[in-house]
Amino acid sequence: MTTQTSPATDVVTELDSAVLTIALDGPKTRNSISAPVYKELQSAIIMAGENPEIRAIVLTGRHGFFSSGGNINALKASAQSTMAEVTGNTDALNAMIIAIRSCPTPVIAAVEGGAAGAGMSLALACDMIVAAEGAKFVVAYVKIGLAPDGGVTHFLSAALPRQLVTEMCLTGNPVEAERLHALGVVNAVTPVGETLSTATTMAAKLAAGPAGSMAIIKSEIAAAPTNDLATHLALEASGINRARFGAEAAEGLSAFLEKRKPDFTGKG
Repeated sequence: MTTQTSPATDVVTELDSAVLTIALDGPKTRNSISAPVYKELQSAIIMAGENPEIRAIVLTGRHGFFSSGGNINALKASAQSTMAEVTGNTDALNAMIIAIRSCPTPVIAAVEGGAAGAGMSLALACDMIVAAEGAKFVVAYVKIGLAPDGGVTHFLSAALPRQLVTEMCLTGNPVEAERLHALGVVNAVTPVGETLSTATTMAAKLAAGPAGSMAIIKSEIAAAPTNDLATHLALEASGINRARFGAEAAEGLSAFLEKRKPDFTGKG
């Protein structure tokens, strides 16, 4: 199914078994994203998270590139807009990012070519990243006289030393997937052209897992940076104590004791 979102980029969704693939399709702009795309992606992610038949999501870009971020022509034209109008655009971007981070379903980014600006924020918002060899990640705002948005400094500061985050943001120089893989930001590096198949395989494995348990795990990971130890211990205790009475735990524990592969389908 294809939904028209803007003259520049379409959002294309495809459901295969329990894995939903969401692809950006903007061949003329390297899959640039803007307010209509933010809203379409937000809607797609929220609907997927509410659909029990969808147990994993892959987010990717077509035409050999993940996303170039904001459309430069649109950014230049926005200087003629009101502050309320441009604030509405960034609010839509932020709502999309929050939807990805709060989605109970695992989201994997498959990055070919590169991710720049808000496109990098989009990739970093996902739970895991698969990137092609040589793919470049760029916080490019400074090169056009802008400051970052979409949570990119938040995500990078949680994962990387301050000096590297500063280098990326103040110079706008690209960092290759291999370096970010070594630093733990990228989960896997694949040959060019194989990111989508690798991410889909990873997603299929997650889709076969306990969806309810994974949702609890995602919420605990999201809360960890701002929780003190006592608060987080209580959160984890609540999570495991709720999970232990569920059908997923019953199946998982029985399968372990019976030395068989668990079947979590329909037990979330």
